[in-house]
Formats: sequence, C-alpha cells, structure tokens
Amino acid sequence: MIKEFEKRLITSLILLPISIFFIIKGSIFFIFFLSILFLVTSYEWVLMSKKNNIFRFLGIIFLFFSFYSAFEFGENYKDFLFIITICIFTDIGGYVFGKIFKGPKLTKISPKKTYAGVFGGFILSLCTGFIFWHFVNRGSKLPDEELIIFIFILLISLISQIGDLIISFFKRKAKLKDTGKVLPGHGGLLDRVDGMIFVFPFCYLATSI
Repeated sequence: MIKEFEKRLITSLILLPISIFFIIKGSIFFIFFLSILFLVTSYEWVLMSKKNNIFRFLGIIFLFFSFYSAFEFGENYKDFLFIITICIFTDIGGYVFGKIFKGPKLTKISPKKTYAGVFGGFILSLCTGFIFWHFVNRGSKLPDEELIIFIFILLISLISQIGDLIISFFKRKAKLKDTGKVLPGHGGLLDRVDGMIFVFPFCYLATSI
C-alpha cells in the first residue's frame, strides 16, 4: 500500500503545480492544457471502447462537452480550482479510508471500493472544500452561504464518485485494470479525471439554467 501510495503522491506532486500554472495563466495556456487532456482521454477512451462503435462515438461527444464545460468554468480560475479540489480530495478520501478501514464492498463494478471509502470521500472533500472556500472568499458572506456550500460540495463529491464508478464499469467491460499507463500510480489520464469529466458538465448545466 505504501509504495503504491508513494507513486500516486509523487505523480500528483508533479502534476499539481503544472496544472495550476496552466489554470491560473488562463487564455491560450488554459486552452492548450484542456486540449491536451481532451486528446489523451479521448485516445484512452477509443482504446477502451474499440469493440463498441456507438459507445466510442458517444463517449467522444461526451468528453468534448465535458472539456467545453471545464473551459467555461476556467474564466474564473478560483471556481475551477475549487471544483477540482473537491474532486481530488474525494478520490484521496476514498482511497485512504478504503485502504485503512476496509469493510463491506460497495459494488461488484469496482471491487476495491468500499462504503468506508465513500464516507471518506465525503469527509475529506467537505474539509478541504470548506478550507478552500473560506480562504478565497474571506470578504464575502451571503445568507445561508455555508449551508449552500455544504450541499454543493456533497453534490460534487457524489457526482465525482458516480463518475468514477461509470468509468470503472466500462473498464470492467473492456477487461482493463486501468485506462492507460501515462500516470504512474494512477493508471491512465482518464483514471485521474474520471470524476471531473462528469462534475464539470453538471456544474455548467446547473449554473446555466
């Protein structure tokens, strides 16, 4: 567990500052960053769904819409970072709590996931989400703001975990452990952003209505 966690941690420590640089720089840097992510995840999806042309086509359309949604949120990098912070710590909470507490399995779709991991994902995303929110919004206070943020973080964490399960379902159908090997300790890029690609369309649609 320690070696695998170290790999994930080192990869994350390399990726994090690079990603933050492109997100905060914005403009053409951000478009370039999202374009690379879209191309790599699309490539991984094509390999994973090569036996089903309909899933392959619909998946690419969905990924395009997902990264377009992310682009729309990139205009305010604080909101963008807030969302990915919740998703990342949902993953970390799920991984750490699942490994430490183990317990009943969540579903056959993803045999390593446990109820303890789901709970850990919610707990860690709430903690870090609130810290992030108070750090970047120290001057603003709206009525019932904390309740709204609490519900919002739970929703984002829930959708992120559902997205993780959906990609796990397709990996299981394709008889793959990971979507790729580009990120040591994580697997493919699609493994790393499987929750986010569902969260951004939700946020985009929720704020557009």
